[in-house]
Amino acid sequence: MKVMGIIFANDATVDALTSSRTMASLPFGGRYRQVDFHLSNMAAAGIRHVGIVSRHNYQSLMNHVGSGEEWGLEMEEGGLEFLTPYAMSVTNTYRGKLDALHSVLGFLEYGSDDEYVIMADSAVLSNMDLNAVLESHIASGKDITVVTKTGIADGKKQLDLALKLDESGEIIDMAVDYVADKSYLASMDVFVLSKTWLKEKVKEFIARNLFHMDRDLVLGQWQKGEITVNVYEFSGVALFNDTPAEYFRNSLALIDSGVRHDLFGGNHPVFTRVRDRVPSYYGENCEVEDSIVADGCIIEGEVEESVLFRDVTVCEGAEVENCVIMNNTVIGEGAELKYVILDKDVTVRPGARLIGTENNPIIITRGETV
Repeated sequence: MKVMGIIFANDATVDALTSSRTMASLPFGGRYRQVDFHLSNMAAAGIRHVGIVSRHNYQSLMNHVGSGEEWGLEMEEGGLEFLTPYAMSVTNTYRGKLDALHSVLGFLEYGSDDEYVIMADSAVLSNMDLNAVLESHIASGKDITVVTKTGIADGKKQLDLALKLDESGEIIDMAVDYVADKSYLASMDVFVLSKTWLKEKVKEFIARNLFHMDRDLVLGQWQKGEITVNVYEFSGVALFNDTPAEYFRNSLALIDSGVRHDLFGGNHPVFTRVRDRVPSYYGENCEVEDSIVADGCIIEGEVEESVLFRDVTVCEGAEVENCVIMNNTVIGEGAELKYVILDKDVTVRPGARLIGTENNPIIITRGETV
């Protein structure tokens, strides 16, 4: 049984952090990009035909993923393809997943022996056994399977797709862009469906001026009783990076060994592009506590409960607490940072003081000097 994968790179944004990159290429966890988790899930499930749909700002994503060698996608039949349906568009208008799929129908039609399609969005990170999801879908006999997570709905967070089940596991309510209470499950934006059925629905819906996966296909057709929906409840760690505050909290959540081990080794390893660096250097008077430090860093100051990506320099006397510091950043002598996200190539002047909060971290964009 052959399965193809589709990853949507741009369907969510995190304000300043995705102004010049896709959500899929957003750095996470010290060495990784968010797309790594989805590519690793698919590779572990034996999926060797993967398309990444990206409508803009995809250069860094292409540089990172390359030919897909790290995930075993460069030599297999089908392999990895970048799908840029709006690259030549004058208006660059994006109207939804179904619209994007209609623009890349050639990818869906290529490879006649692919029976199923697994689609994933880049904003939700997990270490998922997609073979188990596929088996659940086939056993259910239903048109589409939605992967969900309990504990995300809290009466505050707006969910792309919320589902409520009865005691037998059947759906009794469904809503889109809804602030749901704790009785609802949150869609992880992972869907399984047959390729033939998907192609038919994409053509049909675009002909009727309908473009949205969640609202028009899943919710709309379920309400009319025209499709059946299977729900797969994922039991592992699922990190929803839909806002800057969520990205910040989820990044620091990796300091918890239980979260870290589940996300990076729950079902299989997570692979990323190999970038060899020298080991990190820890100065004689430095202090590092409860932090994740990637290779190539130079630490002379104090770092506490933070995530440092590659080649970060923390000068003597600097204090870094509850921060996410991306590649090639320099934090000057005596600087004080708390609840801060520094993008790549940022320079913090000596003595600078940046203090945010957990719900409103300060974000310094790439290449800035503060």
